[in-house]
Amino acid sequence: MTATLALTEQLIALPSVTPQDGNCQSVIAQRLAPLGFVCETIESGPETFRVTNLWAKRMGAPGSKTLVLAGHTDVVPTGPLTEWGSPPFVPSRRDGKLYGRGASDMKTSLAAFVVSIEEFLAANPDPALNIALLLTSDEEGPAHDGTVVVCKALQARGEVLDYVLVGEPTSVTRTGDMIKNGRRGTMSGRLTVKGVQGHIAYPHLAKNPIHLLAPALTELVGMVWDTGNAYFPATTWQVSNIHGGTGASNVIPGQVVVDFNFRFCTESTPEQLQQRLSAVLHKHQLDYDLAWTIGGLPFLTEPGPLVDAVRAAIHDVTGIATELSTTGGTSDGRFLAQICSQVVELGPPNASIHKIDEHIRLEDIEPVKNIYRRVLDKLAKLA
Repeated sequence: MTATLALTEQLIALPSVTPQDGNCQSVIAQRLAPLGFVCETIESGPETFRVTNLWAKRMGAPGSKTLVLAGHTDVVPTGPLTEWGSPPFVPSRRDGKLYGRGASDMKTSLAAFVVSIEEFLAANPDPALNIALLLTSDEEGPAHDGTVVVCKALQARGEVLDYVLVGEPTSVTRTGDMIKNGRRGTMSGRLTVKGVQGHIAYPHLAKNPIHLLAPALTELVGMVWDTGNAYFPATTWQVSNIHGGTGASNVIPGQVVVDFNFRFCTESTPEQLQQRLSAVLHKHQLDYDLAWTIGGLPFLTEPGPLVDAVRAAIHDVTGIATELSTTGGTSDGRFLAQICSQVVELGPPNASIHKIDEHIRLEDIEPVKNIYRRVLDKLAKLA
């Protein structure tokens, strides 16, 4: 058993369903403190949803730049226990795979962070690189009290972050075949279109908001918001829920509520998208209320020191010419990108994340650690 596998199994065995940390961060801090890391726990949120965050930093030689290894200790709920082939918090090896909740998302990456740091510092006791870990137990939850809180605290202290490597599972079929050098933004809206409730047999005495909305909805569905760019696909708009009616078949509803979401690229701003959507609603003379929620802004790290170091490290370890991608959902990279201009996500294959019987191939574990170790080597040489 390698050190990475042993620590991965130790972390999987600690139940940490969001927002619980399950003492994962304590285990990691105990490994880092003897290496010279100053470990700080930052708690946030109400007592009913207490979030645990860890900021651990080790200073390198004077004038060194700072690399942050970022991730989360929380995992999603297990789902029905009876459908698992083995208990989700009992790490189990079978058929060349390691099973357990968090095996891929993302306790393997956390273990690989720690072991790669241990190996790197054993070979480089006084490197020209500051190394930090930022871990949260609120990535799989609302993400109100996790990484975003730590980023604000770091910014208030004047901390300068030069590189951020997020351990999200980004690979597709083999560790290192894809990294994320950016993510789309996400913005949701709740639209309430008002009408006049009435008897369905007397439509002239009522005003059906569903009928009023339909032409505008058709126009919105057909709109081209932008055409994307070399790094991002085009911005998309999708309706997720429509609620209207009283439940009775003979009543015209007084309002209809529509939930929708934009996944947007750097070609569009939230303000532009809001204005264009509102213009369609005004055009169709709707009486409406509209509430917006911006879940995260898009970010992009173009090829440069961090992207180049990660790509070279992957090629050194695996021989793969990795693919740069901005696809998929959001991650805590969106918060880190607000205080650091270079953010890249790299982790193991993601095919089983959030699923029953989440797992990682045993052969994918050690390459994750080795790639992180090579990244440390390469960034230390840039000083």
